Amino acid sequence: MSPTDRLSPDDANFVDAIHTFTKQHMGLSVGIKQPVAHFDFYPNGGTFQPGCHIMHVYNHIAQYGITGITQTVKCAHERSVHLFIDSLLHKDKQSTAYWCNDINTFNKGMCLSCRKNRCNTLGYNIREERLPKSRQLFLKTRAHMPFKVYHYQFKIQFINEIQDKQIDPTFTMSLTGTKEDAKNLPIPLFEGINGNKTYSFLITLDTDIGELIMIKFKWEGAAVWENIWDTVQTIIPWTKGTRRPGLIVKTIRVKAGETQQKMTFCSQSIDNIHLHPAQEKTFVRCEDRFRKQN
Repeated sequence: MSPTDRLSPDDANFVDAIHTFTKQHMGLSVGIKQPVAHFDFYPNGGTFQPGCHIMHVYNHIAQYGITGITQTVKCAHERSVHLFIDSLLHKDKQSTAYWCNDINTFNKGMCLSCRKNRCNTLGYNIREERLPKSRQLFLKTRAHMPFKVYHYQFKIQFINEIQDKQIDPTFTMSLTGTKEDAKNLPIPLFEGINGNKTYSFLITLDTDIGELIMIKFKWEGAAVWENIWDTVQTIIPWTKGTRRPGLIVKTIRVKAGETQQKMTFCSQSIDNIHLHPAQEKTFVRCEDRFRKQN
């Protein structure tokens, strides 16, 4: 639609929009995907919302009766209203959103910057600023109030010692903060691990764990490794006492979106930095170590 037939930035001194249900069916959608404001917010990518999946229709029927089916359909579209209400009810838990080109880039944790007004608050307490061009902001939320989550970018440098073998391991992390801990968080790697490469991804937490002070990093399972190990051992018969190849996790760099704090973590054991299936390594803040070396 042309700007005269829909919401647009020149409709008021300041216009912001929350897009929560732009998923298309047969070329049509309930919400609108294109930017229509000074700041356009896309919670969870804007296509759909957590807690609104069709699998929740049974919960809605139990709560609302037969009209629960309608509630399921309306759930994602009306989430924009509830997100706005949430900003009024929970003034100590304002949701921060970040300027990004698309949800895929955001899911890699690469947009958590607040420099040059790159982030803003979703809802009533938004920082009102007129821009020459619409700014698209992304964020993750929970399935219910309060919707706020805490965004973290993790950048992990892997070295795969198994030459010419891409592996697709499953990792989990446990985080220790000054306030709380977060355990067994699955790590969303979007591609297999090859050679020497740094991988970036987004992790969100429902609670404020305070300042991050320690990371426990675990390679889950052993089946994948056994297959590779058998293949490698057939080609190169390892002698007794030879260290078997695996993954080296050199550093873990973390950026906290809400505090904008950047941290670097190194293996607690400097002598043993190799990681194998079913193993867990502990990483601690190493800014002080770098400072001493300098």
